[in-house]
Amino acid sequence: MPAIPPPGSALGRLMATLPRAGRVEWIGLRPKRDVPMAPADAAEAKTGKGLVGDRYTGGSGKRGVTLIQAEHLPAIAALSGHDSVSPVLLRRNVVVSGIPLIALKGRRFRIGDVILEGTDSCDPCSRMEEALGPGGFNAMRNMGGLCARIVEGGMFRIGDAVSAIED
Repeated sequence: MPAIPPPGSALGRLMATLPRAGRVEWIGLRPKRDVPMAPADAAEAKTGKGLVGDRYTGGSGKRGVTLIQAEHLPAIAALSGHDSVSPVLLRRNVVVSGIPLIALKGRRFRIGDVILEGTDSCDPCSRMEEALGPGGFNAMRNMGGLCARIVEGGMFRIGDAVSAIED
């Protein structure tokens, strides 16, 4: 995890300031490898594991949930030569709007009943070439989202707020 500047420093204050809470726009689960994401209205998160019904449940926990920024979807579509891109193609569990996900890297945040911690960028994989066509991998670079571990499990739903937890 990257070093976070001291909270009292100028950079620490800037990095801790978020304009508003975000919102869950879409949830998807993939029960096994090589099957499409299945949209869901809600998901149950298991502490240190993953989402119930998703293939990554039971892993190391650092990638218990994957999130992507709704505001990046039109840019990914444009860069890959599409009018729009469905979240189903991008293989992320949660689409979030209104909050910059990169600001949650290395921080704890809440979605519904769940407390998460941003662990790392969720870089695109080679499957984006198949999903989006040639150049799909590059179209998603730096816009692949965020991986998070589940600190406290529970339920979250479409429409739930996404907010940073103050230290």
